[in-house]
Formats: sequence, structure tokens, C-alpha cells
Amino acid sequence: MVDRLSRRGFLGALGAGAIGATAGCAVEPPTARTRPLVDDDGLPVDAVAAAQFRGGLERRGVFPEARVPDAPDVAWTVRDVNAGDHTAAKASPVATPDGDVVVPGDTGEVRRVAPDGEVVWVASVEETDRGIHGTPAIANGAVYVGAYDGALYAFDLDTGDRFFRRKLGDAIGSSPGYHDGTVYIAVEYYDPSGAMFGVDAATGAVTWRDGRPTNHPHSTCAIDRDAGRLVVGSNDGNLYAWSYPALEFAWSFPTGREIKGPVATYDGSAFFGSWDRNVYRVDLADGSEEWAFETGGLVMSGPAVEPATDTVYVGSHDSHLYALDVETGAERWRFDTGGRITSCPTVTAEHVLVGSYDGYCYAVEKATGREAWRVRGVGEVTGTPLVLDGAVYFTDRASEAYLDGGDGKTGGLYKVGSGRG
Repeated sequence: MVDRLSRRGFLGALGAGAIGATAGCAVEPPTARTRPLVDDDGLPVDAVAAAQFRGGLERRGVFPEARVPDAPDVAWTVRDVNAGDHTAAKASPVATPDGDVVVPGDTGEVRRVAPDGEVVWVASVEETDRGIHGTPAIANGAVYVGAYDGALYAFDLDTGDRFFRRKLGDAIGSSPGYHDGTVYIAVEYYDPSGAMFGVDAATGAVTWRDGRPTNHPHSTCAIDRDAGRLVVGSNDGNLYAWSYPALEFAWSFPTGREIKGPVATYDGSAFFGSWDRNVYRVDLADGSEEWAFETGGLVMSGPAVEPATDTVYVGSHDSHLYALDVETGAERWRFDTGGRITSCPTVTAEHVLVGSYDGYCYAVEKATGREAWRVRGVGEVTGTPLVLDGAVYFTDRASEAYLDGGDGKTGGLYKVGSGRG
């Protein structure tokens, strides 16, 4: 007889034999023996995540049915999400299946917040100076996220209780990718070096590791099932590719400078930015360059790729949001935010949302590149905006006054709607 557990119970039932043989990768003590990968109905664990960074495995950042408020107004703010001075892009909110949002912060806390601004629960990672900068994946009734203590965590989506903590390295600044019961994530070591990992989503066991990405990789991987590729950038300046799902190394593509942002895939190609100031399109089959577009600054923003309009949207440290032709890389328009952009664009039915170091979250008309509106936070807006049920959610860093030790405000989670309430 098959022993069946709910997804919650299954994820919490960590097996003593699931620790794996990798040194330094101990998982917290198990609470029970490992159970089969089935839920109450005998079905496998989730094949795809309910939510993850950039909307899916391909990391395209496009939500064609979503619409933003016409007359934006900040409905509420949850403070104390971010309080640190680390300049990496901050974590972004993701939606739960029932309309709440989950948001981590550089304080090391993860919050689930209801649409009215009520904090449903707060969970914490182990003490670490830089907390969390990656954006969670939600699957199997769990919240998966990495932290700067080098561990991957799984928290109960309903309660915030911790299912497991898997120590993988010295720091994790990337966002996890979830598919078919495995969490994929880039991990940093102090040496400097790093690795890509696959981790069993139920037990926390390491199922795959490749140490090719080096120099503190914190790019977020993309998985393109049609092309059969998993790709990730690294601070060593290379884009790395493996076959998927076999996970055999395929090729690397050098740019000469750090690749820090997430990678997107579409139409057999990878799209990403580099600190060499270029945005690239690279063939997923063989790693050959298809085009490169040079901006006026470093590119840490992850591209959004919109198939319906054949457009790539991406930000740069030169303060501009660019719209590029997906086939040629030719510029269609640019919009100047007045501050460098490390935020990834979010594409909706009619607008592109992006945050800027000038302290604003922008809505830009995607057809024309003109500003529709802007909403100010207290600090630099480096995370990626989320659109949910007609509202926009975004995070920011703490204010300069706070970071300087003065009477300033910590960074928060903002909900932008039409009118208050």
C-alpha cells in the first residue's frame, strides 16, 4: 500500500538518507523518514511552479493579460523589508495561488502579505549580513528561496514554518528555478568560485552539481524545455549551457565581463546582459552569437522578451530602458529614468514596468516608450515589479538617510492601486 502524504506533510518528511555525499551540504535533521513523491490523491509533486521569478522557467517577464492602474496611488506600505546597503538588486514579490504575495528582504525575513496589507506570517533564515536577495519559487505548498548564508530554504506557504534548510555553499544571491520536483539554483563560494545545483524539492538532497560557473555566480538560470537547455550566467563572464533534462554540459559563451542578471529564453535563443555593456542574443543549440546591442553602461537588468510584439525590453546602468527588435537587436525606443536600472522589466498588456535608482517605479507605454506614470519609494527601486489583480507591487532599498545612520526609513513593499483602500 502506498503511504500518501499531503504536499505539506511530504515536504516536511525529510529522510535521513537524503543528505547526499557532498561535503559541506548538510541538511537539517529529518523529522521523519522519506515518503513517496505523491500528494493526498497519489499524484506527483508539482511539475511546474505556481509562481517563480519572471513568471516561468524561461524568465520572459511577460504577462499579456495584466493591466496597471490608470491613476496610481499607494494603497499601503509594509516597512522593514530591506535595511542593508548591499547594492545587488533586491528580492521581488511573487503571487500565491490565492492572491496574496510573498516577499523576502535583505533583513533575512520572508513575509506573506494579504491584499489589504496584513502580514499573514513572517519567517526567517539563519543570521546573515545580507539576508535574501533572490525571489522565491512557490510549488508543492512551499516557498523555496536561497539566502546569503549559502543555504536553500523551503517554508510552508500556509504557515511560514520551515520545512528544510540545505547548506550548499557560502552565499546565494540568485533566484531558484523549479521544475518537476527539482530546484535549480546558482551558488557562490568565497574562494571565489561557485556551482549550479539541482536539489530535490521534497527532501533537500543534492541531485546535481556542476562547478564550472566561478567568481561568485548569482545570475538566475532559465530552463527552455523546447530547446532542451538550462542556461545561467556567471561573474566569470561566461554564459553556461547544459542539456535538459540530462544536465550534460553543452557549451559556454564568453563576454569578458560579469553576467549578473537573469537569463531569458525564447525561439531557441538566450537573452541576457553583461557588464561589458552589451545585451546579447545567443543560439541555445551551439552557443553562437546572434546579435549584440551596446548600451551606455553596465547591464545587470534581466531582459523581458515579448513574443507577441517580437520585442526585448531591458534596462542599463546608463539609466535607460530599451526596447529592441528580437530578431535583429535594433533599437525601437529608449526611455530615460534618470537613474541606473538593475530592476528587470515587467511587461503587461499595454505597459512596461521597471524600477530605477532614482527612487521611482515607472510605467512606460510599451508601444511608444513614453512615461505613463511613476510612483516614488524611499530608496532605490532595484527589484522587479509584480502586477496582480490590477495592482502593482514593488520593493525598494532603505533610504539614504537610514543607511547613513540618520532618521530615515527602511525599504518596504508597496501596493499601488487606483485610489486608496
